[in-house]
Amino acid sequence: MAYIGELISIGVAFSWTATALLSEFGSKRLGNLTLNVLRMALALVFSLVLFGVVTGNPLPIGVSGDACGWMLLSGLVGYVIGDFCLFQCYIIIGSRYGQLFMTLAPLSAALMAWVTLGQQMKSMSIVAMLVTLLGISISVLGRGEHHKVSLKLPLNGVLYAIGAAVCQGVGLVLSKIGMDHYDLATLADLGVPEWTIPFSANFYRCLAGIVGFLLLLYYRDEMGLLREAMHDKKGLSVATATTIFGPFVGVGFSLMAVQYTAAGIASTLMAMTPIIILLPSYWLFHEKITWKAVVGAFISVIGVSLFFLV
Repeated sequence: MAYIGELISIGVAFSWTATALLSEFGSKRLGNLTLNVLRMALALVFSLVLFGVVTGNPLPIGVSGDACGWMLLSGLVGYVIGDFCLFQCYIIIGSRYGQLFMTLAPLSAALMAWVTLGQQMKSMSIVAMLVTLLGISISVLGRGEHHKVSLKLPLNGVLYAIGAAVCQGVGLVLSKIGMDHYDLATLADLGVPEWTIPFSANFYRCLAGIVGFLLLLYYRDEMGLLREAMHDKKGLSVATATTIFGPFVGVGFSLMAVQYTAAGIASTLMAMTPIIILLPSYWLFHEKITWKAVVGAFISVIGVSLFFLV
């Protein structure tokens, strides 16, 4: 089927939009850590079912120790640190602004690939970064009472959002390194379809995620919130939907998209979330949408497009 990678990428952008909106609601209802524990646990359950149906074994098979190690590290960075920061910024500044800052994720991935994999950055990549930062600045900066320029959002929310973007980019590169350690010949001999590799990789990322979030929950003495959440039917429904659109379908298909089209094209199409989310955030959370916010979102996405397509 022609353009299957592009279609998957667009679907992922809508999936992440739903994830962002649901996560904002779920974080405020259940708490950041509680929601993330539930998401990781449900993602593992869904993965076990998928592997059981496809391969007859509920656990991913044919995975080397090196691949497993890289994916666990990716889960620690991308899920435990990254999603903790992301959901915290949803609580403070909302999912719309949170997703706007997430346009920095592909840029942080490029920097990480430059440092770890030796991938060179062209001058146009630097221009793309500046354009993306300009778009974000237009959306979040305004004139203050005592200064010509001031931040319209709480500083801690912005720092959490930037931290989330950096961790997602770094986690993506770590995932790529991990998936490069999969032996396709071994998987073929075991009868494991190649398309399951992203879901296998995500399984180990979720393992690291649930362990990390449980430790944080225990350290912060919030295990009681997790027990309460198990009796919250509405909260569990939101957690389930967030898991389906986020760490299971969203992440799995985002990794699958790059198998069918160029990574740059896929990343650019998946970066449309800040634009897609504008109207839903207005309808659901009554967030005011200004022309500056719209223009800033478009410029940020153009920046990401320049980064990958030039």
